[in-house]
Formats: sequence, structure tokens, C-alpha cells
Amino acid sequence: MKKLFFIFLISSLFIIVSCHKESVAPVKLQGFVFGTTYNIIYYDVSTNFEVDINKLFAEVNQSTSTYMYSSDISRINRGEKGVKVDKYFQEIFNKTTQIFNETNGYFDPTVGNLVNAWGFGPEKPINNLDSSKVKELMKFVGFDKVKLVDNEIIKEHSETYFDFNSIGKGYGLDVVARFLDSKGVKNYLVEIGGEVRLKGTKPNGKLWTVQLDDPNTDGSRSAYKKINLTNISMASSGNYRKFRITKNGEKYVHTINPKTGFATESNLLAATVIAELDCADVDAYATAFMAMGFEKTKKFLQAKPNLKVVLIYVDDNGNLLEFKR
Repeated sequence: MKKLFFIFLISSLFIIVSCHKESVAPVKLQGFVFGTTYNIIYYDVSTNFEVDINKLFAEVNQSTSTYMYSSDISRINRGEKGVKVDKYFQEIFNKTTQIFNETNGYFDPTVGNLVNAWGFGPEKPINNLDSSKVKELMKFVGFDKVKLVDNEIIKEHSETYFDFNSIGKGYGLDVVARFLDSKGVKNYLVEIGGEVRLKGTKPNGKLWTVQLDDPNTDGSRSAYKKINLTNISMASSGNYRKFRITKNGEKYVHTINPKTGFATESNLLAATVIAELDCADVDAYATAFMAMGFEKTKKFLQAKPNLKVVLIYVDDNGNLLEFKR
């Protein structure tokens, strides 16, 4: 069977293939942010922007990290009143509203209580979670039940819990890319936890080269192929590596279906989205597709010719197949 590939949301390895005798030395920055790693490479200017970029990361975290007790999103989730959200929160909220509507609710960051309940969030999971408890938690799910009014979040239910992790890495990446744009950097690669945004070329005129992982279900990593890209964003979501096995041997994946509240796999096992959009957008689409399943995703894509995708799915006979567009 033809080999399959995609870029994993959490643990992809991006290798930048260097060319010989480059006329401009790259600035390379690496570190940890948003619970994962980041890699940034840029040319054009020799200034090291690491301090500035780390400040931007801290600002985004202070706004939208559910893992920070003092963050705006944590205060909102606790039900504090009068929290004025900043420009980062507002932009993520507005992007989410758009993609929530486009996907008919398959992208919905108000599933935060269920993310926690199934053991993939910052709060304690619920033991022996059953359908009745899921149904109760689903009452608080729905991005149409929250509003942004005068820089404040208004919730129909105080129990509604936001979790922007499914769009946050892509958004943080966009913030860095815009900063580099503002500094006159015309050629760069920014990667956070497997999401990537690229602009321009290397000094010799060659496109950026990205190495992709094979989707090995045993958790091992091996190289599949290299692709050349420029002026584009790429994000992936998949359940090959981020899942939880209970003591009873039941498998739960980190993609929560906002229509059902359950953390079970659809027939779509992995989705990579590539487009000339913000990385936050392709990040959100990839997450939505995982919940939609293969057939609904294919139908959705008919109205989105600007999205290139690699979808890995299982057919009715249990065969692992690949769809590319």
C-alpha cells in the first residue's frame, strides 16, 4: 500500500535543509512555548529578536492559556466579572466565531469542560465518565452561547469553559510572523509544535524545505518525504500519538467531538491543511475536520478550493487510505 504522511500537531520534526555557501547567515531561535517546542529561522536582518519574541509569547499566554491561573481565559473560565480581554483574545474569539459558523459547529473551543473531563486539559478528569454526565456537560457547549461585548465575554451559562488550544499554537505563530514582517524580514520559517508558517525563500532563491514524518501508529518516528513551500501556512491534527488508554483498555483521543461530547476517533485519523491564510485558520480547520470525519470533510472542502489537504482515513473495510487535494 502506498505510504501515508502528515504533520503531527504535537510532535512533528521540521528539518530545514541548508544550502552550501549561503551569502547570508541565518538567525536561528529555538525554545519551548505553549507546552511544546518552537523553531524560528530568518534572514535579511542580523538582529536577534529572541527577547521580543519571548515577550510576545508571554503576552499571548497571559491572554489565552488555560494552564496559567492568572490568565484572562482562566479568570473568565472561573466566572470572574469585569475581565477586559485584550487584542489577542479578541482576534482568536472573532476567528473562532467565523470558523464555528463555517463548520456548522464542528470547531468549538467551548468544549473545554469536556477536554478536562476526558483527561486532556489542565483540570482533573472525571472518573467513569458516562453518557449522562457527558450530556449534562454538553449543555454548556456552543460558541453561539457566548458573546464579546465591549471587550468583555458574556456567557449564557457560567459553567461554559473556553479552551483555545486547538487554535492557539497557530495563532501564536501568526503573532511572531507579523512581528517579523514589521521588522522588515522578508524570508522566514516559524514553527511551533508542528504548525508552520513560511515566507519568501532562502538566500539562494530556493524554497523552504520541510521534512514530514511517517504516521507510525506505534509511536516511532521515521522520515517520509520533503516538500518545498513558501508564502503559506500549514497545520495538522491527528490522534496517532496524543491519546489516553484507561485501566480498562479503552482508548480516548484528544479531539473532542463538539456535537457529541465524546473523545472517540472518527474515520478520519489525521488531517493536514495548507493554505495562504493565517496559521490560526488552518489550525482550526484541521481540528474541525478531525471531528467531522472523512465524508463530511470532503463535502466541506467543495466550497473551500483555497484549502489544500492531506487526509488519512479508514474506509468501511478497515483499510488505511490517503486523500490529497
